[in-house]
Amino acid sequence: MPIKDNLHTIKSSLPENVTLVAVSKTKPVANLMEAYNAGQRVFGENKIQEMTEKWEQMPKDIAWHMIGHVQTNKVKYMAPYVSLIHGVDSLKLLKEINKQAKKCNRVVNCLLQMHIAEEETKFGMDTDELEALINSDEFKSFKNVNVVGLMGMATFTDNQEQVKKEFLHLKSLFDELNCKPATSNFEPQILSMGMSGDYKIAVNCGSTMVRIGSSIFGSRK
Repeated sequence: MPIKDNLHTIKSSLPENVTLVAVSKTKPVANLMEAYNAGQRVFGENKIQEMTEKWEQMPKDIAWHMIGHVQTNKVKYMAPYVSLIHGVDSLKLLKEINKQAKKCNRVVNCLLQMHIAEEETKFGMDTDELEALINSDEFKSFKNVNVVGLMGMATFTDNQEQVKKEFLHLKSLFDELNCKPATSNFEPQILSMGMSGDYKIAVNCGSTMVRIGSSIFGSRK
């Protein structure tokens, strides 16, 4: 099926309050332009260099989301344009994003990545680390980042009950955060969870943003 049809099928299955991030990593600009011409404006990449090359070539009304693990030494390359960074898992990384965003005279939106899966390989913070970060004076002093929500990835498994349990755990953390007063750099509105294989479960569990690649662009080589 053409990319346009895939997009239409997925979008029509999503509630209005859920943002679709088209995960375009490894895909050529021609594929992304097909999605763009079908109305897609939010794209997700997991390598800063590749994302920057695409940003340079493509229309400027696109919101670029960094969805992969971020190395602090690469932040400067995306600071001028990135719309949302999904995988912030430490105060050290947030500090670097704040520093580079300040140089660009921007405020960069970020999601804090939580570790909810049973696999050891996934990045992310636990609840104690989350609490420590958002309550720290250093975080409160950052003027050029805005934490707008949480992100998490479920265990890669066919056990749908386990996936559901992990997503519901993240949703409850998000709800707790929402009970805290918003500040100038902390206003949780986005819950990013769910990918091609599990986004329907994620949406049922309260996700407001899904990251979908292979169901739109076909499997990666």
